[in-house]
Amino acid sequence: ISVSKNMELAISADMLVAGVHFFADCDAYQLGWKSLAVNVSDMAAMGANPKWTTLSIALPEVNDSWLAEFSGGFFACADAFNVDLIGGDTTRGPLAISVQIMGEVPAGKAIKRSGAMPGDEIWVSGTLGDAAMALAVMQKRFDLSAVEFCKITNALHMPQPRVALGLALHGLATSAIDISDGLLADLGHILEMSEVGATIFLKQLPISDTVCGRFQLEQVKKMVLAGGDDYELCFTAPAEKHAEITALSSTLNLTLSTIGKITNNTGLIIRGANDEILDFKDTGFDHFNESL
Repeated sequence: ISVSKNMELAISADMLVAGVHFFADCDAYQLGWKSLAVNVSDMAAMGANPKWTTLSIALPEVNDSWLAEFSGGFFACADAFNVDLIGGDTTRGPLAISVQIMGEVPAGKAIKRSGAMPGDEIWVSGTLGDAAMALAVMQKRFDLSAVEFCKITNALHMPQPRVALGLALHGLATSAIDISDGLLADLGHILEMSEVGATIFLKQLPISDTVCGRFQLEQVKKMVLAGGDDYELCFTAPAEKHAEITALSSTLNLTLSTIGKITNNTGLIIRGANDEILDFKDTGFDHFNESL
């Protein structure tokens, strides 16, 4: 690969394992899309333009029909974001997928997790909790009508990486991360790397109509705050950039919401509907304690 002049190489990698990140009998096309999309989302969070990818996959047996469907979804995502597949590997074993992605970012301009400053506003794109609710329905931990389930299922199976937003945040955002393990967990990474604290407000969280109708339930609050698989961007920016970021919402046809502020204190405070401080212990997905 050849990186363009005045650009730096951005690299990320993700593994998806059956029974941990997806059901072994899930739709192969959707799995193919998601396998690449979650990596493209990492590029978006850095403000990088995704360019190249590698794909390695372990399969318990050769299934030509499954591979055709999986490849269809993977390459549909690759085409959507102009990513070239440049290598990979296959082996026999329990179903697992490993993707590495590389992209370009202007030299010295990558948006990192370590730049948040006290006084910065905290923003998120899109809506939160749809993917977690869809998963809960599939696991029979939550009930929705078929119509309502259809409204949120794509959030889980075919996430839409916010590449255009990430590129537009150069010069605006001080830090960014994509929400994969849950808002609280991923915002927590920004706070740790930036050595700051934060206050977020429950009433400012962007949620879909399906989630909103049930938001009074503690189970649903957990889905929004800690459910994960949103693949939206959480980013921080100085308050004086508020108008410019709001304008991006119209330009990109994407909901952008302020949900709180960065503080001098350490730790994260969550304020409820009446401005009370909430005691919320579940911060998000832990790869060594949780599974499907």
